[in-house]
Amino acid sequence: MNSQKIETQQSKFTGHQKVVITLLALTQFTVILDFMIMSPLGDFMMKALKMTTGQFGFAVSAYAFSAGLSGILTAGFADRFDRKKLLLFFYTGFILGTLFCALAPSYPLLLMARIVTGLFGGVIGSISLTIVADLFPLQMRGRAMGIIQLGFAASQVLGIPAGLYLANHGGWHVPFVMIVILAIIIAILVLRFLEPVDKHLATMSDKNIWHHYRDILIQKNYRIAFAATALISVGGFLIQPFASAFFINNLNVKPVELPVIFLFSGIASLVIMPVVGKLSDSIDKFKLFTIGTVWAMIMMLVYTHMTPMPLWVIIIVNILVFMGIMSRVTPASATISSVPDLTDRGAFMSINASLQQLAGGVAASIAGLIVVQKTPGTALENFSVLGYISVIIMFISLALMYRVSGVVRSKNEI
Repeated sequence: MNSQKIETQQSKFTGHQKVVITLLALTQFTVILDFMIMSPLGDFMMKALKMTTGQFGFAVSAYAFSAGLSGILTAGFADRFDRKKLLLFFYTGFILGTLFCALAPSYPLLLMARIVTGLFGGVIGSISLTIVADLFPLQMRGRAMGIIQLGFAASQVLGIPAGLYLANHGGWHVPFVMIVILAIIIAILVLRFLEPVDKHLATMSDKNIWHHYRDILIQKNYRIAFAATALISVGGFLIQPFASAFFINNLNVKPVELPVIFLFSGIASLVIMPVVGKLSDSIDKFKLFTIGTVWAMIMMLVYTHMTPMPLWVIIIVNILVFMGIMSRVTPASATISSVPDLTDRGAFMSINASLQQLAGGVAASIAGLIVVQKTPGTALENFSVLGYISVIIMFISLALMYRVSGVVRSKNEI
């Protein structure tokens, strides 16, 4: 009877846990929106700043590469500070970087602004996941991460359509101003309502930060998890930077119709993400990841071979693609967060996020080299090649996640 009572208590979020989830979801909303808005604005920015597909791919990659570098540098001391203070420090830097993006008048200055934004924004996701891993037991972690990742869905439902509307009427700079204003409000809420997250400091050793970093990298189980994270990121990110350009130039979608596509995809994500989070806590996480991967592989091939067709068909296919991708992210994140020990968790998650960002940057750069647009307004060429590459990488990531799942089982956590 007592065990049933404990299990029931553990299945419900406490008041503070609800506050934590809400605040982390809000920060994720702005960070993800800042990153995701680049793709919908791609056609606007390439024309306004006279960028080639390669230059735009590098502009997207610049954020990812700087975020990856920042995460690696942060890993050594990520477990030495109150996670709330660490979150506020990097979130403040993210706000300043986004403001620089809003003020950038040229491609070189935009590139510099994206680097600054990545240095700070790229670490926020790992800090958020570390806080979740600290405050939520594994049997609740899938739901917690599923709710936090609703920031992705919310950015599609609210942020991207609003950003595209503002871009259509005020220019591509305006969406970044919108993000800055929202982020300042959210930072104040975090400062006011998030309690310190510092229990890990009681078990922290005086080990040199570089020795700490080295000891994490030499652990085989950690390296397997890092490799899985990197490949999951590459497989899902190859097509994202050029999605809006593909819609407009290959599928004949009008710029004013883009918000509709992202709006419906976001609404679908709002429904899908909580369901995936609950399933992740109730069934085997690797089984759910496998189902999502197979679905994503099929839909990726369909998506990258699309030709001009009615808008409603494009919306449905886009939703089905994201359904597969999101069904992979939540169970993978929940499983990988269980690999490190408590004393290594902050550093592990920082390195993990870095590899995720670096892999995304590599994917964007590769996509920029493969995809060709001979003149502004003409169809993108070789887009279907990205689909084939993505499927191969997803298949390899499936094998790696099988090994990661085995590592977690060996720790008797699932």
